[in-house]
Amino acid sequence: MRRWLWLVLGSGLAGCSLAPQLPDPKVAVPPSYKEVSAPVSGDWQLAKPADDIERGAWWVVFRDPALAELMTRATAENQNLQAALARVEQTRAQVRVAKSAQLPRLDFGAGGARVQPSKVPPQPNSASNDSGVAERYTTLNARIAASYELDLFGRVRDTLQAARADLAAERALLASLVLSLQSDVAETYFLIRATDEELVILQATVKLREEGVRLLQQRADAGDISGFDVQRETAELAAARADVHALERTRAHYEHALAVLCGQAPAMFALVPLKVTRNLPEIPAGVPSTLLERRPDIAAAERRMVAANARIGIAKAAFYPILNLTADFGVESSSLGDLFKWSSRTWALGPIAGALLSLPIFDGGRNAANLAASQASLDAEIATYRQTVLTAFGEVEDGLSGLRALAAQTDALQAAVAAADEVYRIAEVRYAAGATGYLDVLDARRTQVRVKRLAAQVYGTRAVTTVGLIRALGGGW
Repeated sequence: MRRWLWLVLGSGLAGCSLAPQLPDPKVAVPPSYKEVSAPVSGDWQLAKPADDIERGAWWVVFRDPALAELMTRATAENQNLQAALARVEQTRAQVRVAKSAQLPRLDFGAGGARVQPSKVPPQPNSASNDSGVAERYTTLNARIAASYELDLFGRVRDTLQAARADLAAERALLASLVLSLQSDVAETYFLIRATDEELVILQATVKLREEGVRLLQQRADAGDISGFDVQRETAELAAARADVHALERTRAHYEHALAVLCGQAPAMFALVPLKVTRNLPEIPAGVPSTLLERRPDIAAAERRMVAANARIGIAKAAFYPILNLTADFGVESSSLGDLFKWSSRTWALGPIAGALLSLPIFDGGRNAANLAASQASLDAEIATYRQTVLTAFGEVEDGLSGLRALAAQTDALQAAVAAADEVYRIAEVRYAAGATGYLDVLDARRTQVRVKRLAAQVYGTRAVTTVGLIRALGGGW
């Protein structure tokens, strides 16, 4: 009767979770972004909020085949991404471990022993010879043991919930790493392209200055001008060559970084020089509330809150009894020939009415400390979630304000380039006519090169900032 009482009581309590209801993080979400002035349209399609949907090839909006090829290589070969995939598989295995606790466990064992009984005191149940001395004997056995923990207070269920939340967090972190990797590849690629354009400008400047030195030397040899103008142009030529070498070093560093992102040794990687793209997409930001579900890092922070909350239930369950149902069936004999006979069977149930009940009485404060640690862990995850959301909002605002300022800067620089070209043309004409000195030509050329280089840098920065905004918005699919 007691046995059935325990089973009925255990069945009624099984599955009851002690985990508290997950508190609301209470993040203040603004109705719109500060830097959004008007809606934009274009190739970019704002996805419906769903962090578990696989992201697609967002980089196609740049219409750059070389960039698309680099994305494919990086996604397939990057070693940090491979490590993240392995961590996801590791966490998935932990879910299977936690899930296995919901099922009974069966163990098979077989063994044997040769026993020499003690002579003092004599063993009344052991075989002995005529002289009363205990004889050696052999025991053989084969057993199947079954055990099952009745989940009285939800410890097993909360453990499984925490493991599943950890797996969801790892998946979201993997998506975040993929997005970060793709963004790094695109940003480095556009930095290389901007550097390529600067190199084109500087290399053309070097050729012009070489031609200028040659022409000035001819005029100096003819006695039309002094050697001062020749030496000044020669100094400008040397400075331009130094700038080319500095840019080549910068480009090499960018290219090496891109090779590593793509999972290749820099010695086996090369990128053909091209100009930076002028066809940049306009990115609609949407509203801040959608960002909470688009960003994979926010999704990961949310999943970690769920896991921490479930672990509070695990810590609370440690204060209550654990009920294990156990059973043992097998055969036992002193000879191999009799081992598998029906008469050799043996069985046993748990020592307390078919169950083993354990209840903590004194643990030195361990369970209380574990509960306090679990509650503090949840508080930390909630704060991390709030900070992740605030960081996301800030990154979107930075991207929007950056693109707005860079668009205005681009317009100003286009006018500056046109003006600098005209000033240089006029300075050359005036110098050829003898109306001005060569210093005016040098100043005009310096201004022209500086403005053109700045324009190339701004175009590259706009491309990088556009990629940064896509990353801040959670990518696309």
